[in-house]
Amino acid sequence: MSNRITDETIAYVGILAKLELSEEEVRRAKKDMGEMLDYIDKLNELDTSGIEPASHIFATGNVFREDVVTNGDESGDILANAPRRKGNGFEAPKTIG
Repeated sequence: MSNRITDETIAYVGILAKLELSEEEVRRAKKDMGEMLDYIDKLNELDTSGIEPASHIFATGNVFREDVVTNGDESGDILANAPRRKGNGFEAPKTIG
């Protein structure tokens, strides 16, 4: 287990996280953080030369479709349903005094 994590480090992390840790919680946090750092060290031993960096394990691409107009200008049909029209738009009652 790594000895890089000190009580001061745990206290500082506790302050940042706004936590009040008991002595037992400090002991467990030191052990857990040490194990995490040891695991990272183990991963750093792997030879990753020739491996392409990736942000995701699956190949991703643009999933959006082209924005194509599929219906024409139907504003006349739409405005036919308006109770009141003003030019090429709907007329609505004034709502601000």
